[in-house]
Amino acid sequence: MKIVYLYSSLAIMGGIERVLIDKMNYLVNHGYEVYMITSDQGQHPIPYKLDERVHFFDLQIRFHSQYQFRGWQRYQEAKRLRQLYHQCLKEKFQEIKPDVIVCTTSQDVHGLLCIKGSIPLVVESHVNFLHPDTWYHKIQTLYNNYWIGKAEAVVTITQGDANNWKHVSRYVHVIPNIVHLNESRRFSDCSNKRAVFVGRLVEQKGLLDLIKVWRIVNERYPDWQLDVFGDGKLDSLPEINLFVHPPTGNIMEEYINSSMLLMTSVYEPFGLVLPEAMSCGLPVVAFDCPYGPADIIKHGSNGFLVPHRDANLFADYICELMESQGLRQNMGVAGVKSAQRYQADNIMPQWQSLFSDLTSKEPF
Repeated sequence: MKIVYLYSSLAIMGGIERVLIDKMNYLVNHGYEVYMITSDQGQHPIPYKLDERVHFFDLQIRFHSQYQFRGWQRYQEAKRLRQLYHQCLKEKFQEIKPDVIVCTTSQDVHGLLCIKGSIPLVVESHVNFLHPDTWYHKIQTLYNNYWIGKAEAVVTITQGDANNWKHVSRYVHVIPNIVHLNESRRFSDCSNKRAVFVGRLVEQKGLLDLIKVWRIVNERYPDWQLDVFGDGKLDSLPEINLFVHPPTGNIMEEYINSSMLLMTSVYEPFGLVLPEAMSCGLPVVAFDCPYGPADIIKHGSNGFLVPHRDANLFADYICELMESQGLRQNMGVAGVKSAQRYQADNIMPQWQSLFSDLTSKEPF
């Protein structure tokens, strides 16, 4: 079976990039012929190891080049680039003759529907159906969601997101992300006085709340340190023992050398870092935001789930963990066990079943 994946570029150390690459690697190891087609890869190196059997094509559209223009010229250039993309993509589809096309919610789904013919299209939701944004992006999202609902299947990674997508699509499936889990057989003993935060340093991740929470914690436990790993703008705050580092390709080692993971996101389609950290033996503390953390955290067992963006309660849970290494270790052990449900061998058969259904002769 031939599966074509579409994405703009595999250029950053991000969650979607990691998941897409892990899925493609799994499929080629299980007899599938897999293609990745990008529009804007350029000379960017692929951030994670991609199996050499995956056929990789970059169409070299360079959508970003439209931003050198303004106003009407930018609109015209954007239109030209979209037409070029559709033309190149249609030619690739005719050449490859895929059985299934898979894209993400960031794709131009309307355009894909116009050129794909009878090939089944699967849209992966990696951004919540509902999420805070500017008025312009809200209108754009409503437009995109309408056309996404016309695809043969929409796959969400949480039940909460699926409930919203069911308003526009009859064919919604919940398949959690596969997670790149700790394979070293080394785990944190939760003895280091160090918490960790991992994620892009953007507004979505609730950075102001993170700082607010850590200020409260630092007043009670000034000997603990918070290390933040992410790409973006946030200054270290040595006065409260908060230090910022660039993304690392060896994040598992950072987890193993820490004693808990914190997540303060405003919304989170899934939250890959939660099971990643759990697989290294860390308890986690996260706001109960839509929708990922509630699917992953069992409150009081493998971590704490904080309601209503209550910064004081968040700080209280962190301090409760700081007060007891035994509690940290017990939650860490529970986390290692619960993270295993996100192994590829548990998740990918669900994708294989969906692909089989989509390509069967029976109406889907």
